[in-house]
Amino acid sequence: MSQAETAGPTGTTGQSPRNPPTGTTGQSPRNPPTGTTGQRPHNPGNPRNPLWTLGILRSEITTTLRRHRTYALLAVLAAVPVLIGIAVRIETGGGGSGSGGGPAGGGGPAFLTQVTNNGLFLVFAALAATLPVFLPMAVGVVAGDAIAGEASGGTLRYLLVAPAGRTRLLLAKYASVLTFCLVATFVVAASALAVGALLFPVGEVTTISGTRISFGEGLVRAALTAAVVAASLVGFAALGLFVSTLTDSGIGAMAATVGLLITVQILDSIPQLSGIHPYLFPHYWMSFADVLREPVHWEELSKNFQLQGLYAAVFGSAAWARFTAKDITA
Repeated sequence: MSQAETAGPTGTTGQSPRNPPTGTTGQSPRNPPTGTTGQRPHNPGNPRNPLWTLGILRSEITTTLRRHRTYALLAVLAAVPVLIGIAVRIETGGGGSGSGGGPAGGGGPAFLTQVTNNGLFLVFAALAATLPVFLPMAVGVVAGDAIAGEASGGTLRYLLVAPAGRTRLLLAKYASVLTFCLVATFVVAASALAVGALLFPVGEVTTISGTRISFGEGLVRAALTAAVVAASLVGFAALGLFVSTLTDSGIGAMAATVGLLITVQILDSIPQLSGIHPYLFPHYWMSFADVLREPVHWEELSKNFQLQGLYAAVFGSAAWARFTAKDITA
């Protein structure tokens, strides 16, 4: 038999199975064609995609800030400086003497005696009045409801269906709570600044150290004070988020978080327990007053930031450990 007959025809149909044709239909399955139909489809919901993470973060922040409960909390916080300003105005008759800026000749929150001389001090007075109770309670409501509220509403399972992962969802929840801390604090400051400028004179600011700074620098100090107050709530926000991972009841988590706040503040006010005071998260909250010194005293502020960072690390890790191992049934 001839060599040509032995080898078979050289056309496409007679080629050896080990040497398929180079056309598209005969390519090896290990080497798919380079056309569009052979490429791996792009998954826009890939959890490794940074845009997907930003989308989750934006969605959580938007959802938190657009809730009716959030509007109500911010309205209450904004009303506190209004009430303080009106009370001081009525009590002093708008006089400029610094001897009795509040009821009973100097009572009330810190900086209140200076409000009649300079309306900018209403910012500091309002932050001093809201930080011990109103601001942390509002943060406790939002943080306590972050995970437990989704579980009680039956939406937590659907959030986890998306390829986001529990860790990223928890971080997005915590970021939304921190955003609320910042927004709530600046709402108080902005409301106080507007009321103070409307009811009282504004001008150069006398610092706690006795020096005078310009009104512009005073505004910068006020903004810095608001930022310090917001940062003071970072540790408590992490604590509230941890409590939220322990239960499927949003109301229960909010009540427990606020209850912990009240308990810790009571402990911080008992002199016999002074040994543990430096380790309680609200102990250095009022250190924001050092921003109004010339120069700024950073010792107490630094201790506050370190303590808040410690609480955020400990309870943030505890929240992550609990949430990643939790059996989601709702």
